[in-house]
Amino acid sequence: MKKFFAWAALAALMMAPGAHAQPAGTFRQAHDLGFGTASDLDPISRGRVFQVTEKIMSRLVRPDMDGKPSPDLALSWSANAAATEWTFKLRSGVRFHNGKPFTATDAAYSLRRVQDPKLDSPARAAIGMVSRIDVVDPLTLKFTLTGSFADLPLILTDYRLMVIPDGSGDTIKSTGIGTGPFKLEKFDPQGTSVLVANTDYFDGAPGVARMEIIGIPDAQARFQALLGKQIDMMQGLTAQQKTLLDRMGGYAVQEIPTGNWRGIVLRTDMKPFDDVRVRRAVRLAVDRRAMLNLAASGAGTVGCDTPVGPRDMYRWTDTCAPDVARARALLAEAGFPNGLDMELNVSTIEAVWPAMAEAFQQQVAAAGIRVKIVQVPTDGYWNQVWMKRPATMTRWNDRPADSILNEVYRGGQRWNESGLRDAKFDALLDAARSELSFDRRRARYVEAQQYLWENGGTIVGFHVNLLSGATVRVKNLDAVENFSIRWHRVRVD
Repeated sequence: MKKFFAWAALAALMMAPGAHAQPAGTFRQAHDLGFGTASDLDPISRGRVFQVTEKIMSRLVRPDMDGKPSPDLALSWSANAAATEWTFKLRSGVRFHNGKPFTATDAAYSLRRVQDPKLDSPARAAIGMVSRIDVVDPLTLKFTLTGSFADLPLILTDYRLMVIPDGSGDTIKSTGIGTGPFKLEKFDPQGTSVLVANTDYFDGAPGVARMEIIGIPDAQARFQALLGKQIDMMQGLTAQQKTLLDRMGGYAVQEIPTGNWRGIVLRTDMKPFDDVRVRRAVRLAVDRRAMLNLAASGAGTVGCDTPVGPRDMYRWTDTCAPDVARARALLAEAGFPNGLDMELNVSTIEAVWPAMAEAFQQQVAAAGIRVKIVQVPTDGYWNQVWMKRPATMTRWNDRPADSILNEVYRGGQRWNESGLRDAKFDALLDAARSELSFDRRRARYVEAQQYLWENGGTIVGFHVNLLSGATVRVKNLDAVENFSIRWHRVRVD
């Protein structure tokens, strides 16, 4: 291993200023109002409306087109030989929307908030290896870690780790002050939130003068809004919707492989899924390839219940063919010789969930698992149903392997949706984090994913190919960069 880790901002990575001297036009987009009245603009809260925060705030580091760390508010970074200390050099001349100059103090404050146990942020597990954050000077930040960790810049690309002004934690939910290409004019999560161009954005003035982000809870209603040109863009189209747009003309549709996944959560701390044999039986009865084909017309990647995306360098790749006979045997061992009755709670907040649930119901019936599908409301699904009932639908956006494995599966984490508490699994994650050799580090992460396949509570049906549709009036919308679109480059005719 080299003594020194360093990433510097190459000229080729520095984005050109926006092509338009004067922003013009209005871009409209929808969000699903998944947290209802609990929706807000705090990037580290579970109710954040990221369709807004991604446009008004910036990170220290953002992913490039290949998912690798690239400069945002940080221009370069380096580590000591053991990768226990990291130093980040920050961009100068940047101002927040309220006119306050951005400094290392703001970055330190933002990340310390993530670590505050009182705030209970979903992103807390992502930077759990950071023990200390020091401001060296106004444009230099130093991280001290609990042990060796070679992937800190990658972890900091998490879209929740946005930088806000020092001391603004009590007001950020409504003010949304950041350094991004757009500024908040009005926040109305159940109606229309309005953003206006930040002509002082450090990477150049945006091409669009105004953005409207509209709350539309139901996926089909969002599609109807796209058809009616009430919105200009929709992510998460179904294959059938893509076909319709292609036939109609007037729309541009992209299909992008992502690490975003759709699944079914079995609570490991609720009966009957507190018995690992029952969980194994259920997952062995599922044909994930058939589920992908039925629910998403094959537009995705099958994985053996690993949340790690198909393009991630730490992903475990294997096959997981269904074994109905083994599933029946496990149920009998667990005390269910005549099969199992269960309820699966489903909403239409996510377009593919109903079809996934129906495929699941049909597939597991062969193993004697009788599934009752319970339709639940879309509004407030995440805080009223998810994590509160024994079996629910789930979805997660792309995260680096370390982030997703720690946040969703480590024992005791707030957003451990299946309630898994397994000391052996946690030890595998600790071993992976402390390993400096890439090959040995990858082996640890792979072993952790294999362990989930045997013992976990979440069935990862598939990683989706994101189908993103936009009206032809929208230009320069590079949807390949999921959750990292260069919004200041977008323009509308």
